[in-house]
Amino acid sequence: MTALLSAPAWWDLATPAGRFTLCPVKPDRDLLIIHQWMNDPLVARYWQLDGPLERTADHLAEQHALAHTEPYLARLRGRPAGYWEIYRAAEDRLAAHYPARPDDVGVRLLIGEPDLRALGLGTLMLTALCDAIQQESYCRVVAEPDERNVAAARAFVGAGFTPSATLALPEKRATLVIRHTPHEP
Repeated sequence: MTALLSAPAWWDLATPAGRFTLCPVKPDRDLLIIHQWMNDPLVARYWQLDGPLERTADHLAEQHALAHTEPYLARLRGRPAGYWEIYRAAEDRLAAHYPARPDDVGVRLLIGEPDLRALGLGTLMLTALCDAIQQESYCRVVAEPDERNVAAARAFVGAGFTPSATLALPEKRATLVIRHTPHEP
């Protein structure tokens, strides 16, 4: 049906900055580092998941319980770099806010390590992932970064996404960005 359904359990992709991998989150292995990232003020501003360890654990448990989403730990050159969620957008709460197509794949991400931010790595990693997804399936890739997150907007546009709408979501005002398939105008 979508690239997400046929996706590998993990992704191992080449980028100009080195190997970029996404492996499914294992809370017993990854909870502490994801919790640390969620409590970084820059991340907390947009993700709003700062607080006690239980809050991060609950979020990861919710993501694992959803049939349409998969949480991933991102690594760059083997080093933990961030947290990503890949999901079937038509089955996500986002679908109520835009004309979702049945095969749209959504992505949410954060770069957790401060020294890896503002280097253009978000663009490189997004490009590698979206190229891999769209090579397997002629689907759109969508995202809804917080409209205040200028760095995220730059990364998505750099990876070939087009800003399409401003959305009033319950937790934020977001910019809907869409990376069309190479066959779309």
